[in-house]
Amino acid sequence: MTKKNATVLLIYTGGTIGMIQDNLSGELRPFDFKSLTKQIPELNKLDIELSSIAFQKPIDSSNMNPSIWIDLAVIIKSNYKKYDGFVILHGSDTMSYTASALSFMLENLNKPVILTGSQLPIGIIRTDGKENLITAIEIAGAKEKGKTIISEVCIYFEYKLYRGNRTYKYNSDHFDAFKSPNYPTLAEAGVEIKYNKNALIKKNKKKLIVHTKIENNIAVLKLFPGINKKITSSILNSKEIKAIVLESFGAGNASTETWFINELKRAINKGVIILNITQCSEGKVIQGKYETSSQLKKIGVISGADLTFESAITKLMFLLGQENNINNIKKSLLSNLRGELTV
Repeated sequence: MTKKNATVLLIYTGGTIGMIQDNLSGELRPFDFKSLTKQIPELNKLDIELSSIAFQKPIDSSNMNPSIWIDLAVIIKSNYKKYDGFVILHGSDTMSYTASALSFMLENLNKPVILTGSQLPIGIIRTDGKENLITAIEIAGAKEKGKTIISEVCIYFEYKLYRGNRTYKYNSDHFDAFKSPNYPTLAEAGVEIKYNKNALIKKNKKKLIVHTKIENNIAVLKLFPGINKKITSSILNSKEIKAIVLESFGAGNASTETWFINELKRAINKGVIILNITQCSEGKVIQGKYETSSQLKKIGVISGADLTFESAITKLMFLLGQENNINNIKKSLLSNLRGELTV
């Protein structure tokens, strides 16, 4: 038997892609990934040796949480030397959160970790799952000069490869479910897979470091006209709160009312980190561009620049898990750690 050019580990967590229709009852049931190549014979044509691990109990992505991110990171760490790449099958609703979290947890990653899923179950005739799965595996095993092309955590969906921590799910009806508003696509699959090599994270020679400490004592304060002082105060003064993601207007703008600024300042003085990101789907926070954001900058609110909401949440969780020094955390929030931020 001829040895395959690449080895890829498929990790099934759950989600729509992993469901197949029972021929007798018509009900959807979890797919048997041990017989994957029988169900999808096209995989045999790839020059890739494929192995799989399936979670004992498939997880709906709405139930995704940091403990599962840790499980995934540990699986990748345990199998890192055995495989050239990894494909994670995941529900699409929280896929961007998992991709962002793993990007931070897997420091010095030099192999592809591709998340994919589908809008329709793989057992449905019109499924988008088959193409997503086949191409994600092909990208995870793709090499040039003996080395994998991709060396970061990505999402592959509907013919496009995205940097995972730059994405968000914007559509629940169409196959084209994800967007990367502030960073170009890494690859597009047509007749051939065309890689945008200038956009890829470059490989390094450092050893993989897997971080498994996550701190989730954070909250979200989304601004809207007429926001209530009592509600705002209750969020900012929640017990054990360590950080707040502030979803502001436009380029980072917020109310200049005295009570609002004072509430934020009081929380910051108590050691709560406040990270300012925009509610807009595209663009970035530029604190100080307008008067309505200059006060935020003065009191110590951190600019999230062009972080997605998903990346802001997971970056805070990651940093709070690694570090107790607030100044160091703030410095890292302003730094581009895994390609998540335009500096």
